[in-house]
Amino acid sequence: MEIQRKLRPVMFVGTSSDVGKSVITAGFCRIFKQDGYSPAPFKAQNMSLNSYATPEGLEIGRAQAVQAEAAGVPCHTDMNPVLLKPTNDQSAQVILNGKSIGNQSAKEYFLSSDRTELFEEVKCAYQRLASRYSPIVMEGAGSISELNLKKRDITNMRMAIAAGAATYLITDIDRGGIFASLYGTMALLEPEEKACIKGIIINKFRGDADLFQDGKKIIEELCGVPVIGIVPYFKDIFIEEEDAVSLKLKRNQPVNGKVNIAVVLLSRMSNFTDFDRLDKDSRVNLYYTHHREGIASADIVIVPGSKNTIEDLVELRQNGLAEAIVQAYKNGKTVIGICGGYQMMGEIIKDPQQIESAVGEIAGLGILPVETILLNEKTTRQCHFTYRDSLEECIGYEIHMGETLVHGVAQPVAFLEGNHTDGYFLSDKCWGSYLHGILDNQVVINDLVSPYTDLKVEDVDYLEFRSEQYDKLAVLLRENLDIDQVYQHIKV
Repeated sequence: MEIQRKLRPVMFVGTSSDVGKSVITAGFCRIFKQDGYSPAPFKAQNMSLNSYATPEGLEIGRAQAVQAEAAGVPCHTDMNPVLLKPTNDQSAQVILNGKSIGNQSAKEYFLSSDRTELFEEVKCAYQRLASRYSPIVMEGAGSISELNLKKRDITNMRMAIAAGAATYLITDIDRGGIFASLYGTMALLEPEEKACIKGIIINKFRGDADLFQDGKKIIEELCGVPVIGIVPYFKDIFIEEEDAVSLKLKRNQPVNGKVNIAVVLLSRMSNFTDFDRLDKDSRVNLYYTHHREGIASADIVIVPGSKNTIEDLVELRQNGLAEAIVQAYKNGKTVIGICGGYQMMGEIIKDPQQIESAVGEIAGLGILPVETILLNEKTTRQCHFTYRDSLEECIGYEIHMGETLVHGVAQPVAFLEGNHTDGYFLSDKCWGSYLHGILDNQVVINDLVSPYTDLKVEDVDYLEFRSEQYDKLAVLLRENLDIDQVYQHIKV
């Protein structure tokens, strides 16, 4: 790709996690694309259970795939060279350049001597990306002022300095305390780190921003850098969220007159974005639950993916949800499983190499006549497929470490390229599939809800819908941020 105009990288960092860095990064990717540049996203290290398969069949954080989509370019591992996928409270699977290099405890990972070597890998990925695209739109992680982690940081200000990025500090005013968080963050930076910060973005503002002009001036005096804008809190632009932290805040009750769909809220739930399109179907009320009552009240129960299928299944047995899921199936409700949820719905899960747990094997829910063996080698690939007897082409992706064996002969859920099949279709109301994103396809959604409603909805091009959302986000940022000031800082 030939770059006509070269720009310095720009980076968005935060006073804490969940301040909106990922969404604003996606918005700037779309802005630069609209303005005739060739942007690409970059996040040195991501910690998330939400991941995606690249066209090459490698794994990166889902947020960087979304940002690449906003930039209009294929996603690549250079956009997220290090991905940490927590397997439990103490350890995580480490993905380097798209491939798993094993599990490490937090202590092993953060205190090991190979952080310098890892940072070199990160810088190499950045340089490869910067040779192909401009500008690189970088994202930090969490807070940039975690003093106990800064010496081993490969994501935030150390990366900003290495790349020479014009850096903007984002804070979330909706959670409160922004004066202290902004001032404290800036005060704890080293001089060379502070020199990178070109401005502040106040995010998620409710009400009339003109009423905050005095507050803006106070922040600028305290922090010594300009506030380049105040982004309003929005609910009418749909951009995928990076983390599942907000799921518990979403509605969690059935609604009369809708097809009620309950997603079982697993502790190690992965790829929760599998249900974003389903949530936008006007016939559906989608909610997340970890209560028996929530499952019993649903028409359709979905057991989602999990980074630790065995441990989540153990927890489902302990809290009574396993019994509730089986009872929903026996009562004639629709029960489906995606990836780890598909594995759980089988008869047994075996883990002979103790990849996920010290438990060597565990009985599944016994709904589907399949068994799963967990393997070291991970399957990661994008997929084109047809659903059941439909001829409509669908898209999805696989990310899993298990091989599921079918007992007897069964109709597959999906037919993939190369004469491959996926999943186990037991009945109209019960099936399991490894395909993340299967519910992004209207033909699958229509089949899922058809036993419960005669209403039809207009088929929507979901990729076009997503593109429209990036455009709307770009308009919002242009209206509320000083984009010209950003350009002044990144023009070479």
